[in-house]
Amino acid sequence: MKLLKRTLLVIAALLVLILIWQWELVNYGLQQAKGQYYVISNAKPVEEFLNDPSFPDSLKAKIKLIQEIRTYAIDSLGLTDSKNYTTLFDQKGEDILWNLSAAYPYKMEPKTWSFPMLGSFPYKGFFELDRAKAERDQLKSEGYDTRIRSVGGWSTLGWFKDPILSNMLARGDGRLADLIIHELTHATLFVKDSIEFNENLASFIGKKGAEQFIRNKYGPGSKEMDDYLQYFEDSKSIVNHMLAGYKALDSLYTNFENVELQDSTKQIQKTAVLTEIISSLDTITFSRPERLKKAFEHQLPNNAYFMSFQRYGAKQDLFMDEYLNNFEGDIKSFITYYKSKYPSL
Repeated sequence: MKLLKRTLLVIAALLVLILIWQWELVNYGLQQAKGQYYVISNAKPVEEFLNDPSFPDSLKAKIKLIQEIRTYAIDSLGLTDSKNYTTLFDQKGEDILWNLSAAYPYKMEPKTWSFPMLGSFPYKGFFELDRAKAERDQLKSEGYDTRIRSVGGWSTLGWFKDPILSNMLARGDGRLADLIIHELTHATLFVKDSIEFNENLASFIGKKGAEQFIRNKYGPGSKEMDDYLQYFEDSKSIVNHMLAGYKALDSLYTNFENVELQDSTKQIQKTAVLTEIISSLDTITFSRPERLKKAFEHQLPNNAYFMSFQRYGAKQDLFMDEYLNNFEGDIKSFITYYKSKYPSL
């Protein structure tokens, strides 16, 4: 009996020490669990909205479309079946999750955060904007480039029932299909410590899956198809431009390693490259350039901004080559291959 008590006391002491040692991580995990629980527990079955006579018909149509997309992603694309997107959380028009990322100021390297089981991530989510800003300000004081952006959708990697977020319903049909298929891809396959691979793969499958869904539903020459392809081409032009900017900055920082320069001089050269990247956007024709230009009205982007394009877009050409050459343009076969190779957590 004494031995058992002693063992329990040792275990309790070890747990206390772990809590003290990793309190920041534990506290963050508790805050995230609280926010995630609030969203999931307050989400309602989509049938409640569809059967509510006061709920707008236009939004009911979007909910029905999401159910079609979900079924198509499972039955026609081969993504894993789940209860995701069978409930809806009303955001009341407000953002509810923010993503904080950071990068070193004079090299293209992200700050990473490590989480048990999940591995390392180059970003951190927050359900409270003030907490995100507080951590951003701390990172800034340490010299990092930082970025906070609101998140329109996220995946719990199949662990919980991911709800539709009401703000999703404002998206066009193609963008909505892209988002849902992207997030369902995360719930289907996930490679630990490989966020750039995961996000690039989900982006590729989201776009190809959405294109196929819209074409099958509305027809190849439909307005819905044209709208999505137009949006996709605009996005591709932006991504390619920013990836070129990423390479220009990376080249500049590589040069810094070979000479002795003060940070003030480095910053002047960095600002000159950033200014050129943004000013040269005027040489590209966009269908809807206003949303991009507004983002740079008050300040130039930084390394954290460019690293997000690397994270989501750098491997698109590689996946396209593989999709065309190894799978003959069959997205379901492409998904089946990666699904078997990299199952979700």
